[in-house]
Amino acid sequence: MTLSPHLGLFARVERDLGSREPLTGLRSDEGSDAPAAGLTLAEARPVLYDRSQPPTVRTALWYQVVALSREDTAGNGWRLGAVWLALPGLRRHASTIVRRFGTDRDDVEAEMLTAYLETLRTVEPSTPDPGSVLLRAACSSAWNAAKQARPEKTVEDIQSTVDSRDGRGALWQAEFDGPDRPDGLGATLRITVPAERAEGVRIGALATEWGLAASVSEACGVRRGRRIGTLALRPGSRG
Repeated sequence: MTLSPHLGLFARVERDLGSREPLTGLRSDEGSDAPAAGLTLAEARPVLYDRSQPPTVRTALWYQVVALSREDTAGNGWRLGAVWLALPGLRRHASTIVRRFGTDRDDVEAEMLTAYLETLRTVEPSTPDPGSVLLRAACSSAWNAAKQARPEKTVEDIQSTVDSRDGRGALWQAEFDGPDRPDGLGATLRITVPAERAEGVRIGALATEWGLAASVSEACGVRRGRRIGTLALRPGSRG
């Protein structure tokens, strides 16, 4: 079986972090007098989501994650590590948003990571429950973006609505590799244009080429009126 070369943002974070040297700096803090022991990221992530753990332990870990990510001024990997630690919470909500709105998974993940990193800069040592603040901000941002991009409409005749959209809704998409960043958080840039908009541009270009631009412009402002012409578009021959 051939695997798709495309990787989403979350998968890239998992891959890129695995290719780096293990991050250090996290310490366990269980409130005892014993010296705090070092924690790897793999050891810390289950603790952050384990509700059986004392809230003080999970909160102390999140504060450390925030502080270490802010110290990542030379691309030492801790901003990437902070994102990696949030993935279990983000993935669950991303799947819900995709199922609910049919939004592109890449768009949801990009919105989440952007909001998460922005909120990461605002968390203070006095912020209560920093983990919930970070995850809620990321998930709320993605949820709101998906809801605005795909508003719900109530219709009486579902079949009529489906038929009216037949052949519409297709997207033309172009992707470009973004610039590499020291912290490994570069992402693919994607430009998506509705196919009907692209067809509108094509028709406008043809009208200009054939000297019909003025007639088409006049017709665009008229809801009902005299037909000024017919333009049929057909796929070109490959022969």
